[in-house]
Amino acid sequence: MNRVVKMFQAVAEDPEAYARDWKEKTNRHVIGYFCSYAPEEVMLAAGALPYRLTGSDRQIRLADSHLQAYSCSLVRSAMEDLLGGHLDFLDGTVFPHTCDSIQRLSDMWRMNASLTFHLDVVMPVKLEGASAKTYMVAVLKRFRKELETVTGACISEEKLIAASEVYNGLRTALRDIYKLRRTAPGSIGGSDLLAVTKGCMVMDRYDALGLLTDLKNEIAERKRAGEAGRKRIVLAGGLCNMPDLFDIIESAGGVVVDDDLCTGTRYADGGVDTGKEIFGALADRYLERAICPAKHAGLYKRGERLVQMVREGRADGVAFIYLKFCDPHAFDYPYLKAMLDAEGIPSMLYEIEGAFPSEGQFQTRCEAFIEML
Repeated sequence: MNRVVKMFQAVAEDPEAYARDWKEKTNRHVIGYFCSYAPEEVMLAAGALPYRLTGSDRQIRLADSHLQAYSCSLVRSAMEDLLGGHLDFLDGTVFPHTCDSIQRLSDMWRMNASLTFHLDVVMPVKLEGASAKTYMVAVLKRFRKELETVTGACISEEKLIAASEVYNGLRTALRDIYKLRRTAPGSIGGSDLLAVTKGCMVMDRYDALGLLTDLKNEIAERKRAGEAGRKRIVLAGGLCNMPDLFDIIESAGGVVVDDDLCTGTRYADGGVDTGKEIFGALADRYLERAICPAKHAGLYKRGERLVQMVREGRADGVAFIYLKFCDPHAFDYPYLKAMLDAEGIPSMLYEIEGAFPSEGQFQTRCEAFIEML
């Protein structure tokens, strides 16, 4: 395995150890967040480390007394991590409003966490029209003011521009690597790319940007390998926390060439035009980036993007990988499948809960699906 990939892999496998070590070395704030709509640029401009909370595979014990069994594994495992003291390095948490479960988790988090601060960021759900941008700018400015109050940092517009440029570089490098994977999927394994993306959501962003640049250059020089005769698959869903999933697809004769995942291309999509007024430019990025089911920007926008991914990636089919009990993705699934069917694109749906306990079932489903393609 490549040295740079190993570094990302180490962070992705134990993000808590990385954040704890970073805080001890820098004596700066670590801010947890749950969604890619959290305005990371503002957190970085405050001198903090934005830390993506993706849950863990720890057995659920403490969270069961607070949450129903039909809450998704992300919500339940994150609550378990909090109550078990595994997130003691966090100074605060930022909750963008996404689904009902995350919104209610925010309330329970506020009551049970002993953190310095807790901020809710309620961005617009409807992303079209001038009013959405006006509202988004107001939310971002309010978030800056609240973050300045609780952290004591001065978040100047110059710092916001500098932070945005770091994220522009990071997202551009990630998109370039995803593009290389699309044209030559054998150049980087699916589980390795997942580790790289997750690492970018946790690592010091300045360090991550440097590593990504090195990795991109190396991947570009690699020869195509390991993809001949394999069926090309696009993954679609929310948060993916299971590197084994990629290995199973590959062992079944497939290869992932693209994805529409929260821990994938949706995180890397879009950029901030730092030549414009910075709050308007930040708002534009969050309004125009690839959307998730928690947002609305036209009836068919997500489906059109998915079909385009399949065409550009010359994919043979789409595998929907959903967290069990994730209502927003379940609501979108019927129309996404209908659009794929209309284009003659085969698809399968698989629901996953927790730490991927049903590998055998998924292996069987993958083998059957890939054989059918």
